[in-house]
Amino acid sequence: MRQIAIYGKGGIGKSTTTQNAVAALAEAGHHCLIVGCDPKADSTRLILNRKAQSTVMDMAREKGSVEDLEIEEVLLEGFAGIKCAESGGPEPGVGCAGRGVITAINFLEENGAYTDDLEYVFYDVLGDVVCGGFAMPIREGKAREIYIVTSGEMMAMYAANNIARGVLKYAQSGGVRLGGLICNARNVDKEYELIEELARRLSTQMIHFLPRDNQVQRAELRRMTVIQYSAEHKQADEYRTLAKKIADNKNMVIPTPMTMDELEELLMAFGLLSGEEVAA
Repeated sequence: MRQIAIYGKGGIGKSTTTQNAVAALAEAGHHCLIVGCDPKADSTRLILNRKAQSTVMDMAREKGSVEDLEIEEVLLEGFAGIKCAESGGPEPGVGCAGRGVITAINFLEENGAYTDDLEYVFYDVLGDVVCGGFAMPIREGKAREIYIVTSGEMMAMYAANNIARGVLKYAQSGGVRLGGLICNARNVDKEYELIEELARRLSTQMIHFLPRDNQVQRAELRRMTVIQYSAEHKQADEYRTLAKKIADNKNMVIPTPMTMDELEELLMAFGLLSGEEVAA
């Protein structure tokens, strides 16, 4: 069983990318589980075709404790047999959401969610890992394989570099490795070449370049993945290609994150940042 965590800057399309890639794996006959590790609980709605499922933490508060939960209440089945769970988080302004993540994962493990036939577990994790709580899936040795969703925008690349720092930190004490960058295109100038170079500097690969296509938004409006909504569409094939590349990937590395100066030099080299802007 491969346990994979998907990280990326908030708003980069990480949850959409994860759900479409998992839908493609399930369509190909693989047994998959998605564990949403974001308090917004939006990591499984395209698989379940609904607004949001009940989270482990919300249900635990309602019942009194996590020990009072039944696995069937928080583990649902969606498109192509994909199992879905959402960790949820604390009430706003109270507690650490990262603790909710590990509580939920432990509950799922202890109550039979990780069945013998399961081939892939995907953890869809909020933001980057500057908060130690959201590093839980890799800190606790759950996910050993990391993919970073990014784009040619500066803040997305900044977040990707930060996440690479987190992977490097935990690679020293455990077996976590970086599997590559997924470029969710924003139509930035020279975006393909830029992310290829970012990947090279981080000692990894751009595992796939996802072109921008409005079919993604059309499917999301109907609470579906592109794979389910329009299986013959070219964007569905892009997600199938991404899924196959992840399935076949053997290139797992300890990353070499850049300094801020090096990242700015990279942006300058591609004409996305001027010397005057850096100096300021």
